[in-house]
Amino acid sequence: MGFFKKVFSPMVWGNLLAMVAVTLLVLFALWKGLALYTNHGQTVQVPSLVGLQESDALYTLERLGLKGVVADSAFNKRKPTGCILDQMPAVGSKVKAGREVRLTINSSQTPTLPLPDVADNSSLREAQAKLTSMGFKLGPVEYVAGDRDWVYGVKSRGRNVYFGERVPVDVPLILQVGSGKFTDVYDDEWEDDLVDEEVDDIDLDEEIYGLDQLD
Repeated sequence: MGFFKKVFSPMVWGNLLAMVAVTLLVLFALWKGLALYTNHGQTVQVPSLVGLQESDALYTLERLGLKGVVADSAFNKRKPTGCILDQMPAVGSKVKAGREVRLTINSSQTPTLPLPDVADNSSLREAQAKLTSMGFKLGPVEYVAGDRDWVYGVKSRGRNVYFGERVPVDVPLILQVGSGKFTDVYDDEWEDDLVDEEVDDIDLDEEIYGLDQLD
């Protein structure tokens, strides 16, 4: 009887209820704290930033509780320097406060890339595929004497450029390609020199011949 009296005594049940209440309060506090920490249920709609200057875009994001980060740059000569060209997340996306928005800004300088080894090392089709895949622009082909469709040189802005040289990607490259025809070994200038030498030999023979006649 004494055991059951202790088990069912008001003090024991009161202590058990108090422990349960404290446990529930702790769990509730943890749940509310976690919700506040993660901004549960609170989202911000990402605004349109494309076209804005960098400073204006960063200010707009700051007012909304977001953080702007310049993650990349590109070049568009039709857009003002320093303006936003792209953003991630996209316009209208709903994100939590404090989220980073990655921005791509318009650079003031034309990007350059090192020229690959295509001169005297590839056919026209191979060179075109390699250059365009890297982002280069190509202009009309310039044909030169040599094997048909073989690339002998590359020009940019009217001058020859070589393997490893950094070239602006927005300037069209001119490929110097063999036409399948070869120049004659005996050009006009060489033939003129040959004629002059033959005339000199004839004059010399005449002089020698004249001396022999005198003897």
